[in-house]
Amino acid sequence: MDQPVYPPGTPELSHRRHELAPAIDDAFRAFSKQVFADGALPSKVKQIIAVAVAHVTQCPYCIRGHTNAALRAGARPEEVMEAIWVAAEMRAGGAFAHSTIALSTMAEANRSRSGETK
Repeated sequence: MDQPVYPPGTPELSHRRHELAPAIDDAFRAFSKQVFADGALPSKVKQIIAVAVAHVTQCPYCIRGHTNAALRAGARPEEVMEAIWVAAEMRAGGAFAHSTIALSTMAEANRSRSGETK
């Protein structure tokens, strides 16, 4: 049987992570709890944002965990999917916007080949 690319998260792995660096694990859990608590943004909105970010960072664990958390916080499937579409547009938009670097480089290379200066 093939080994999955991403092993499933298990209580044993979570325990081992904590065992290897308990203070850091505790600090991360406290940080995460505070970040996702209701504040200027309600928890539901924060979880929807997290779903979008998880798709951009392409973390399968985060996608699953924050999708479940968003649904538990009251997000509708349509809200989650729209957030994913926003993430897709932003990722594509980044490539589109960064094309200015390639276009500028090509123009500069063309000027160099033709002997022009800036």
